[in-house]
Amino acid sequence: MTPPTPATPPTDPLLAALTGLGATAPAGFDDLVFTQWTNAPSRLGDVRVAFAADGAQFVRPVAGTDDATFAAEYRSRFARPLRPARRLPAGIGPALRGAAGARPELDLAAGSPFERAVLAATRRIPAGQVRPYSWVAREAGHPGAVRAAGTVLARNPLPLLVPCHRVVRADGALGGYMFGPDRKAELLTAEGADLTELASLTRAGVHFLASDTTGIVCFPTCRDARRITPAHRHGFRTLDDARRAGYRPCRTCRPAAA
Repeated sequence: MTPPTPATPPTDPLLAALTGLGATAPAGFDDLVFTQWTNAPSRLGDVRVAFAADGAQFVRPVAGTDDATFAAEYRSRFARPLRPARRLPAGIGPALRGAAGARPELDLAAGSPFERAVLAATRRIPAGQVRPYSWVAREAGHPGAVRAAGTVLARNPLPLLVPCHRVVRADGALGGYMFGPDRKAELLTAEGADLTELASLTRAGVHFLASDTTGIVCFPTCRDARRITPAHRHGFRTLDDARRAGYRPCRTCRPAAA
């Protein structure tokens, strides 16, 4: 006797839909959901780096925190989960280690237009040089927002890659740094900044240096200011004082932006 053919179970629309969800995700889907991260050596010691397809997003030191804390801080700012990665994208590692000329891709899309402008202006400060917060605010297009620019840099998502350690107070003092003033001084010294001379000028009330051979006035750490010989160097407290003495602002360090 031939056994009866089993009845075909009725198709459940919900079950069919859920079964369809079990298909292999399209290529690149994970990148839409997760941000990658890994550890890397830097001038601040080992750091954790989160990065997306458009570049680095978040950097924080390994010392003093754990992976869960880093992931929670990242998610609170970027609203995305993290997953481990095997390696960094090209360019980020050398920049973290201070390689000259390294310009990795950065993803600053999560910030407001003002925040992005402040971080972009800060990124233009050359290694071994410093600028006041007022310069950053004006370069960002908001000359009256000096305090707000300072707040953005205090929460800098990408220290070292966006070198907020090169931003100082208006009086020439180094000011604070998210990893401590000693680390700020250490980074600047390693870049070639003469902090002893800068402190001496600050005590003397000199915030700008001018050359009577070129007629140009600069920030003291500007590459052009470093070329001024002592016999032809003149110090000024303000840019207006230098202008009244007949000097014009340097086009390299742009002190007029302060």
